[in-house]
Amino acid sequence: MIDAFRSIYRRYLLWRLRKAGLTIPDDCRLIGIPDFGSEPYLITIGRHVGIAAEVMFITHDGGTYVFRHQERYKKVIKYGRINIEDNCIIGARVIILPGVTIGPNSVIAAGSVVSRSVPPGVLAAGNPAKPVMTIHQYAEWSLAATPDYDLDEYHNDKKAFLMKFRMRGSSAKPAPKKERDSTIDAHPDSN
Repeated sequence: MIDAFRSIYRRYLLWRLRKAGLTIPDDCRLIGIPDFGSEPYLITIGRHVGIAAEVMFITHDGGTYVFRHQERYKKVIKYGRINIEDNCIIGARVIILPGVTIGPNSVIAAGSVVSRSVPPGVLAAGNPAKPVMTIHQYAEWSLAATPDYDLDEYHNDKKAFLMKFRMRGSSAKPAPKKERDSTIDAHPDSN
């Protein structure tokens, strides 16, 4: 029931954003609803784009508020379109600033701040986001870092599979649930 409500609410929000001028095709994958800012009509999303949670699109520079009251700067406005071209992934909590185009087949790493356009076919990361490697290099690096595993087992029970799967950065299997619970419940002041 809750999932059905979320789906309806999400479709409603997208309908409102499109009505406000956001250009986004139906084949995009959104985790949550990104913050498309106060000028969604300045944002164009290409086909087959994935946008993770808490991504923020900023289409204007609000800093001009500091000096716009001065006669010389009364007419200063700073806006910029944001274009994400086809087949891109935008990681969690990315901030995309005005005037940016993200080229096709690119990935923006989680937490990055995109202040300048990103060329096609790269993995960009950081603050400010800069190309780190090509998508081909990223694909090869990812392949090399993936141990052999049973694809059917993964698809049958993803949670159970991942709980026992040795992932990058893992030093050992997680402690059994009972052992983890007892360490969480133990408070240093309870003695």
